[in-house]
Amino acid sequence: MRGVTLAGWFSTDGREGLSKDRYTIESATHMTGDTWLFQARIRFGKHDVAVPVPVTVRWAGDTPVIMVTDLSIPGMGTYTARVVIYRDRYAGTWKGGKHAGAMFGGIERDSGK
Repeated sequence: MRGVTLAGWFSTDGREGLSKDRYTIESATHMTGDTWLFQARIRFGKHDVAVPVPVTVRWAGDTPVIMVTDLSIPGMGTYTARVVIYRDRYAGTWKGGKHAGAMFGGIERDSGK
């Protein structure tokens, strides 16, 4: 999974409406076992940061599940998430600090990758 952007929406428990988010994965490098290092750009709300993100990837049949647990992202906070990828869609749950919610959207491929 490289040269893709997960572009969609997220909800926050206890709040009405949805907010936009974008997660660009420039590259993914296998580290060891189920651990991968994503070179990512994360954009939501007032945040827009490029960071290396170590993730666990496990498989449910032909479907990858991306997992982070209590991962500290510099300048953003500490997050836990589970995101399912299937074909050109993603969906999952997230928690950061005192907030949590759901996320979903489409996967855009960079035609140059």
